[in-house]
Amino acid sequence: MQEAQLFQLSGTTAIMLLVGFYGATFLMSLFIGKRNENVDGYMTSNNAVGFGLAAASMIATWIWAASFYASATSGFKYGLSGPIHYGFWGALMILFIYPFGKRFRQLAPKAHTLAEILQARHGTSSQMIMAISNIIGSCISLMVNFTAAGALVSILSPLSFTQGVLIAGLGVLSYSFWSGFRASVMTDFAQLLAMILSAVIIIPLIFFNAGGPDLLDTNMWRLSPEQADLYSTTAILEQGAPYFVAVLAYAIGNQTIAQRLFAVREDLIKPTFLTATIGYGAVVIGLGMLGLLALFVGLQPVDGDLNNIIPQMASTYLPPVGIALFFILVVGSLSSTADSDLAALSAIVMTDVYARNLAKGKPDPRRMLWWGRATMVAATMAGVIFASMRLDILVMLVFVGALWGAIVFPVIASFFWDRVDNRAFVWSVTSAVALFTVVRFELLPIEGAVAVFFEVCAALGGGVVLGLMTFGFFGRRPALVIGVIAAVVLMPLCIGFLRDYTVLTGSLTAYGVSTIVCVALSLRSRERFDFSQLSQRVTSFQQEKEALPNPSTLSGNPAPARA
Repeated sequence: MQEAQLFQLSGTTAIMLLVGFYGATFLMSLFIGKRNENVDGYMTSNNAVGFGLAAASMIATWIWAASFYASATSGFKYGLSGPIHYGFWGALMILFIYPFGKRFRQLAPKAHTLAEILQARHGTSSQMIMAISNIIGSCISLMVNFTAAGALVSILSPLSFTQGVLIAGLGVLSYSFWSGFRASVMTDFAQLLAMILSAVIIIPLIFFNAGGPDLLDTNMWRLSPEQADLYSTTAILEQGAPYFVAVLAYAIGNQTIAQRLFAVREDLIKPTFLTATIGYGAVVIGLGMLGLLALFVGLQPVDGDLNNIIPQMASTYLPPVGIALFFILVVGSLSSTADSDLAALSAIVMTDVYARNLAKGKPDPRRMLWWGRATMVAATMAGVIFASMRLDILVMLVFVGALWGAIVFPVIASFFWDRVDNRAFVWSVTSAVALFTVVRFELLPIEGAVAVFFEVCAALGGGVVLGLMTFGFFGRRPALVIGVIAAVVLMPLCIGFLRDYTVLTGSLTAYGVSTIVCVALSLRSRERFDFSQLSQRVTSFQQEKEALPNPSTLSGNPAPARA
């Protein structure tokens, strides 16, 4: 690479941009704040968010730090096909929640979390499995976003990594704390507009300042044969396939998506998720091309940290005004997701920890709000602390998605098949997580009979993934046909080959094992669940409180009238 001096914003300019951005979002949150907050509004905006806000919030939430850093990493590692593998499969993540989400809303229109519905369906143990998995996932997401903030600030300004993490954490907390999910949705809309405007200006600027079309012609030699191949086998097996498998798990297992599903008006679910799918894919593939450009110019990431690719490209090839725009672009993207994670975590603790368990189904709305806000503070502190570990964003993303693969089939089956019981759900998930852990961390030598066992499970898992995707859009019979055919075709291809790709093997094993155990135990069950009970068991908390009889009325003395 031709060495170029990295341009940095002054410390004063960086602080002014950060204070201005978070100050503006804080002021927005003040306009929607309520003196007497409604707990259902705090968690899901009373299930009444319109199309524009809902679609914008979904796009902004998932154009996050990983959309920049992991997509760029994918382009840098895998070449021409890298950004496509990340952006296209990521867009499908949003799309796949739509058909299943419609079913969730039909069964429990006033739900706040998926774990809450699982408690009504199975019981506390299933609820806690879902809630804990979401807590882990959202905490990791917070860590990733704060890590991205630290990397951005340390590269583009004299401020340190730790200072960037602290400013981002306090900034996001400041406007999310009082109004919760409503603040997240409202600020997402403004943040998305700022991100799109910045991206439209920044990406072409970097491209032409780096050399334009001539750069591609004269530097193609920098790409290896695999990187230059649009259909690279390496890219498919190491990035595309694991991420393709992970996106279905993210769609089903992630509370930030579920929260928007429960918040949008029920009749607007389809247009909202279709619009978000297209918007997300277009923007993220474009952003991933910055990593591909870094490969063409021969960029060497500072300290070998791939999270530094995009800040370095911006610092090297953008003018000062462009760097300021880029700064806001990344801060807006990571903040829109971080506030969603805080809202998701608060909803989980308010609903699944306090209301449905500690309060035994008789929660005090004011105490619920205290739990939610305390959760936001604790989660922000944890995210800031763990961000100092500076883990690889792409690795963390695929790991969480693979781990969530263990819950996908049991969750979906629980809302379509009346024979799935609590035992089937719990054992299927725990078995899948245990075997996933063995493969992912190679706790046993993945060779010989052990390798064949996991490869068979992975082949079945591949059939499950394709079958579930087919089921969502075309129904049960086509899903069974596609799933069985896929598993049969994959079986001979996987045995003896897949053991060399532990990430993909672990992901598919989670799907395969959870499905086998869930189906086997469900077929032995004699119970039949009445799905109409879910809407009766899962209701709005504020309505529950208002419906309670007045104690003075119960005592026989009417309550005094208010003047």
